[in-house]
Amino acid sequence: MDGYTIFTMLLAAYIVLLIGIGYLFTKRQTSMREFLQAGKRAGALSIGFSAAASWLTAGALLAVIGFFMLLGMGSIWGFVAPNIIALLVIALLVKKIRSIPAMTQPELLEIRYGSFLRTPVALIIIVVMILFAVADIKGFALVLQVFYGISNFQAALIVGFSVAVYVTLGGFSAVLATDVIQFLCLSSFILVMAVLVPSAAGDITGMDLGQMIASMDGSWWNPLSIGWPMVFVFCFAIIPGWITEQDPWQKIWAARDGKSAQIGLVLGALLVTLVFSGCALVAFGLQFIYPEIAQMGFPMGMAGAESALLNFIVEGGYPDLVVALFAVALATAAMSCADTFAASGASCVARDIYQRRINPAASMQQMLTVNRLSVLFIIFCATVGSFFINSIIDAIHIATFIASASYFFVLMGGLFWRRGTGAGATASMFTGFILQCSLVVVDLLKTQADGPPFLESLHPLMMGHGVIVAMAASGVVYCVVSLATQPSETFRLAPFFADKARELVATSGKSVRPQRLPASKKVFTTTTGDQVYLQMHVDLPASLSWLEFIQLMNRAHPYWISLCGLDSIRRCTRSEFLSCVSLIRGQSSSSVWLEIEGDIARAEELQEEVARAYHEVTGTLKHA
Repeated sequence: MDGYTIFTMLLAAYIVLLIGIGYLFTKRQTSMREFLQAGKRAGALSIGFSAAASWLTAGALLAVIGFFMLLGMGSIWGFVAPNIIALLVIALLVKKIRSIPAMTQPELLEIRYGSFLRTPVALIIIVVMILFAVADIKGFALVLQVFYGISNFQAALIVGFSVAVYVTLGGFSAVLATDVIQFLCLSSFILVMAVLVPSAAGDITGMDLGQMIASMDGSWWNPLSIGWPMVFVFCFAIIPGWITEQDPWQKIWAARDGKSAQIGLVLGALLVTLVFSGCALVAFGLQFIYPEIAQMGFPMGMAGAESALLNFIVEGGYPDLVVALFAVALATAAMSCADTFAASGASCVARDIYQRRINPAASMQQMLTVNRLSVLFIIFCATVGSFFINSIIDAIHIATFIASASYFFVLMGGLFWRRGTGAGATASMFTGFILQCSLVVVDLLKTQADGPPFLESLHPLMMGHGVIVAMAASGVVYCVVSLATQPSETFRLAPFFADKARELVATSGKSVRPQRLPASKKVFTTTTGDQVYLQMHVDLPASLSWLEFIQLMNRAHPYWISLCGLDSIRRCTRSEFLSCVSLIRGQSSSSVWLEIEGDIARAEELQEEVARAYHEVTGTLKHA
């Protein structure tokens, strides 16, 4: 058998394994909580491996090695350090993020500011996720092109088909489970290369490792060789976009508890550091094997530097089976990111566009169907996009810059600045998005081939397609417009600020009488870590529509509030909003669920809340 046949067989076996994992989780997909948040069962290890795998694309790994070859350790600020720092910063935000009763970032923003922002932000996130997935497919296409001469079209179909099938079947649970396998494969590959490449460099030069290190220019090892001003510029240009990425927030919501989420994200940062350290060793050895590439400098030598490792493998005389294993390992890197981006983008299509704008009365089964179709749509768009975008890193950076300029201040301000308003958020988002997109277009059109970026040549602060300027404008507009408009309503602030939550609860006029559930009613209880999740089924009359029922509940009990649209309603009687009973659609038009979650030590108290909610629901139905 030739090498390509061996690779095809190994990849087919690997894909069957992934599809099997996806099918295994299909049986659990009975609610959006299961599909979008993996039932909130994810532990620290799952979160850590997935957080690392989701930020290590095949293309990014090759590009990082190229940066190290041409720029040395100073290049870490262009990609490596922002990855690690962003994960650590997100870990600090875990408690705040988990306290908000949302499943997506657009939903969170609607709770905070009102309905208008939800759809535009969802569309921006979908575009960003597609661009990230493009980089994954593009990177793997480069691998197959160098190894086997396979066209971009074939490579895109391989990755796209594989990811679409197992994510469509298993949802976010499948993403988390397969990311563990994928990280182990890609990290093993990098660590093996970190041994083989320097060893081969020693054989070529006749020097041992110590002699090679001594022969290197000292500035290559200096992470501050680019100077502190440029370090700050890189950090400010990239880190905000990665802090506000949807996919790590989705992992936080999927964690079994806050501690698991925090430990997982810190573990993810450590694992990313390990892999990128291996990339540095690989680049160190490649400098001696391909000195002509290293001498070309950046950006002239980038194309050759990105493919240097692949050429080393092809020229190394390794058996076909070994090369095929290397190719599969790089395929896992592409899939580990593409699956996360597809799942995150699909959640916005299904929950923030379809359910919120098109069919508010959508049943759970309809939502799952739309979500699965959305995964296919995002993978299809990314596959098509991979034929039109040439630069892997530029695709990643453009997506990051659009996110940073569009909604970094909107999201962070919503979490921590109570004076931020819906008008300020809307003006900020459109200012940042339009300005950033315009700057990207100008920079791409006016940059000469093999020359420095046009905007960066005007001034260092304009690097990164002018993202710092766009972000500054977005931030100023957010503050000025917010201060010039009326403060947000109490119920908008209550999920984010404890004093406002207490103020809302104090005026709710809630029922506090002890209640008991009928013996025939069963409460389903799920325990994960130190959290307990209670769920109870209620039937609606066939003659009563969901929307009519929501309106009846709100009139009869004003503390039942629709925080974001009419797809659910929450009994806002407690200052901890996650521990307030919510009423959501079931799988059929006449089926609804009462849900609540909270500390396991307060399980009896939560059970009592469910009982009160049940009697309020049934009492309202009697008078319908």
